[in-house]
Amino acid sequence: MKNNNKKQTSRRNFVKGVGASMMSIGVSSFATSVMATTPNSKKLGVALVGLGNYATNQLAPALAVSNSAYLAGIVTGTPAKEIVWSNKYGIDPSHIYNYQNFDKIISDKAIDIVYIVLPNSMHKEFVIRAAKAGKHVITEKPMGLTAAECEEMIAACDNAGVKLSVGYRLQFEPNTLEIEKAGKELPLGPIKHVRSDFSFTIGNPKQWRLKKELSGGGPIMDIGIYCIQAARYATGLEPIAVRAVEYKTDPVKFNSVEETVMWQMEFPGGLISNHTTSYAMSANELYISYEKGKARLEPAYSYNGVAGNLGKRQLLPHKVNQQTLQIDDFVECIRQNSPSKVSGLEGLQDMKIVDAMYKSIALDGKRVEV
Repeated sequence: MKNNNKKQTSRRNFVKGVGASMMSIGVSSFATSVMATTPNSKKLGVALVGLGNYATNQLAPALAVSNSAYLAGIVTGTPAKEIVWSNKYGIDPSHIYNYQNFDKIISDKAIDIVYIVLPNSMHKEFVIRAAKAGKHVITEKPMGLTAAECEEMIAACDNAGVKLSVGYRLQFEPNTLEIEKAGKELPLGPIKHVRSDFSFTIGNPKQWRLKKELSGGGPIMDIGIYCIQAARYATGLEPIAVRAVEYKTDPVKFNSVEETVMWQMEFPGGLISNHTTSYAMSANELYISYEKGKARLEPAYSYNGVAGNLGKRQLLPHKVNQQTLQIDDFVECIRQNSPSKVSGLEGLQDMKIVDAMYKSIALDGKRVEV
């Protein structure tokens, strides 16, 4: 295996100037620093586009406790939700939109940020429409269905002069930051191996995740992204090649998307990471083997309770709201006109890897360069 440890394959080089300064912030002070806002500064208004489970149970509550942002508007295709959300959050009808009249948001001075929480296939359209309306944008992962889509989204935001961020909430979670810091400073010596698995069991065969026209793919697009991210921030490196295979135990239920995927990522210097993602089993773990010890997070990707160990040091759960940390950091980036740690470039890089994974699956697991 060729040792190709060039600067362009280093994640540390990739994120230089894109939130790199966050790595120098101590974890103990991170939650306080990211939540801080300019004294007497006006909160920025956020419109949630799509009012499904994540918007309802995670993002709306996160905005309710944010020091930097508040829920200023909603976009939904369900009239009944307009009434419920308007009553619950005191949203004036003038700040409520549907998918057809969404572009009128350009005139809404109360809305500074649009957060896209729609099925994956709709991310590109609404990110571009939001950018054309002059609004800063956060989109849920996966950023787009392909790397090419991500490039279009980045270009649209750049041309409009607005910032784009991806909802990688875990990159603001304290114990995850400890793992990221260890990947940079290597207190336990060089990294020898990474393993990361994230899976859950889907019960309802009719849900949108199993419809490729909405999801763009199966668990790779949904939760496999977390494993890709984990290997990247745990090592501080970018993969140079992948090998991926798919298997199904229920080809009827998963006739449109993959059920289970196992893959390997090859990093500079011969480092290998191994991963599994599935809609037919349960797993939620990140494991890193160093020359002089090991680290493990389990659960590694949950909304709360992320915990484990780094060497002999126990990483206890932190009582933080990951979504609030993410949103408040984005607001600070807007105020300071600084790049987001989880900018569109992060989403693009992940989708380059996903593109390579799907190509490898189509080639029966052959090595595909990223």
